[in-house]
Amino acid sequence: MKIRTLIIDDEPIALEKLKSYVSKTPFLELVGECHSAVDAAGIVASGGIDVIFTDISMPDIDGMEFVASLSTPPMVVFISAFTNYAVESYKLSAVDYLLKPYGFADFQRAANKVLQNYLSRQKTVSEPSISTAPADSIFVKIDYRYIRLELHNILYIKGFGEYLQIFLEGDENPVVTLSSFSAMRQRLTPDFLQVHRSYVVNMNRVSRIEKSRVVIGEVCIPVGDSYRGGLMDYLSGHSVGSNSKQ
Repeated sequence: MKIRTLIIDDEPIALEKLKSYVSKTPFLELVGECHSAVDAAGIVASGGIDVIFTDISMPDIDGMEFVASLSTPPMVVFISAFTNYAVESYKLSAVDYLLKPYGFADFQRAANKVLQNYLSRQKTVSEPSISTAPADSIFVKIDYRYIRLELHNILYIKGFGEYLQIFLEGDENPVVTLSSFSAMRQRLTPDFLQVHRSYVVNMNRVSRIEKSRVVIGEVCIPVGDSYRGGLMDYLSGHSVGSNSKQ
């Protein structure tokens, strides 16, 4: 996940500083740098900007006038050497206000607010991020696109925070999407079983079950105590042998 970022400042040194700070922030992606709001207008109009970091005091059109002129502005962090703009900036729904001179720690605090705002917007707009599809596949939203995943290729799904990692056969790196287990389970077949608060497994891909874990290939996945009953119920209908319920 990358938050597409535009930076604006009429001072070259200040713009380079912003550029450096953006490059050091893993979740920000610099897609444009401008010396004036006039130059930035075309980039914003073309779409694809998630956040603007802009100086306020600039010739022709200042940063606040520029943002106010946008019909659907992206997230904004205003930058200024003067404190008297702060109140006005929040009237424009600014995510944060950076007071010059600022350091990387100050920038990071503002960037983290941008990240929290971005995730909140994504959750509101895209939850659930799993859309309907035929029973043998699902569409998964990744950033601004959807990809189709065949259910039989899914080995297991791991949750972390507000995200899910979907591990596929033949792919070293998982597919990552902003969603929840509850939303995902609505799109899966009964052969997908939650065995731990952080794991859902495709029982058709499980090679063996040993004590408190299920094994898929070389991956051992723990079975949580509260999910053991569900696993035993599944096994009672899908196994043979006198010890199948033990």
